[in-house]
Amino acid sequence: MGRKLLFDKAHIENIRYYDVYRANGGYDSAEKALKSMTPELVLEEVKKSGLRGRGGAGFPTGLKWSFIAKPEGVPRYLVCNADESEPGTFKDRYLMEFLPHLLIEGLLISSYTLGANSCYIYIRGEYAWIPDILEEAIADAKKNGWLGKNIQGSGFDLEIYVQRGAGAYICGEETALIESLEGKRGNPRIKPPFPAVKGLWDCPTVVNNVETLATVVPILRIGGEEYAKYGIGKSTGTKLISACGNINKPGVYEIEMNISVEEFIYSEEYCGGIANGKRLKACIPGGSSVPILPANLLLKTAKGEPRMMTYESLSDGGFATGTMLGSGGFIVLDEDQCIVKNTLTFARFYHHESCGQCSPCREGTGWMERVLKNIEKGKGKMSDIDLLWDIQRKIEGNTICPLGDAAAWPVAAAIRHFRDEFEWHVLNPEESQVRNFGLAHYADPLEIAAPAAV
Repeated sequence: MGRKLLFDKAHIENIRYYDVYRANGGYDSAEKALKSMTPELVLEEVKKSGLRGRGGAGFPTGLKWSFIAKPEGVPRYLVCNADESEPGTFKDRYLMEFLPHLLIEGLLISSYTLGANSCYIYIRGEYAWIPDILEEAIADAKKNGWLGKNIQGSGFDLEIYVQRGAGAYICGEETALIESLEGKRGNPRIKPPFPAVKGLWDCPTVVNNVETLATVVPILRIGGEEYAKYGIGKSTGTKLISACGNINKPGVYEIEMNISVEEFIYSEEYCGGIANGKRLKACIPGGSSVPILPANLLLKTAKGEPRMMTYESLSDGGFATGTMLGSGGFIVLDEDQCIVKNTLTFARFYHHESCGQCSPCREGTGWMERVLKNIEKGKGKMSDIDLLWDIQRKIEGNTICPLGDAAAWPVAAAIRHFRDEFEWHVLNPEESQVRNFGLAHYADPLEIAAPAAV
């Protein structure tokens, strides 16, 4: 049984309410920080923990916090990125819905460390019921002296505000989020300057996602060095994984980052194996924006070693043979799933969500959707596959924000590993409309698609 740090009290009835949370050790870490630690000591503990951002990029949290500028007489801000819009990802929703005080405690400690007296939770617009939960929890925390003026006699002041988004995936990008918070259209900013220097209202700002900020609580509870003992290497601590797709037990799981991908998929503690007794075909382990991997490369690295649920192991070999842990949106595809249709679904999403600011993304995402639609509908040509490859290549790395990369990578990986499936759709247009290119087409399901030379 894996050790839990965020979900250790999730089983307690009514833990979302202040009295129950406090009675079970809630706000003890905040009390420790405010009464016996300086902001510098808290920052040092976060650095020792090796905590990496849990929103997708995996950048070291303590290092990011140390970048914040501290000009005289200028306010600083902490922004909680709760705009969880990555397809396949729903872990932050669970934290906010069932453990709201854990997030608030994490925001309090983080704001104290950064010297921020105002904190904003920017929440995805589709999470319509969760702002009410957060507002109630904020009010209870304030009533009990954990927010407002002179918190617990420490001399530190903090107010937390909840801001609803309007359903734009692009606002998950930190500078687009800041633009939206300021009341503008959510277009990403050119960097530099970075938010740590010039962010919200041109003031120093740190943006972290929900899981990252909540994790600060157990780090202070057990200490940064102890936290770093969890996991493997630079992938320290535990990670929340949103598991979905063709598995027996979809849900949100907290894993210690020392288990293999195979164990996560097939053990009863986690996903419980592939649904309906079918075989594994492929998986997208970090949300829709990361490269898909076929079964053979998913379970083992190119070196033949077991693939682990860590940042380093999943990316082993680069995109030719690896992928990314990303936001932890673990999407499993069984033997009957159509890779072309799956790729079209993602391409349609990214075309719809592009802000249109950069022409490679604005035009390229539309082209990818149209070409994929033709192939999936049995109207494609062999040259369309190479056209898709060329389009994604011209999008990647040529946009202000990572949405262009997020749109390009799924298409590139699908062609790289499943080109024969695209070709089958072109060569068998009528058959492709009545059945999918399943594992029956492969002599051995674990020999799917050695990386094509493209």
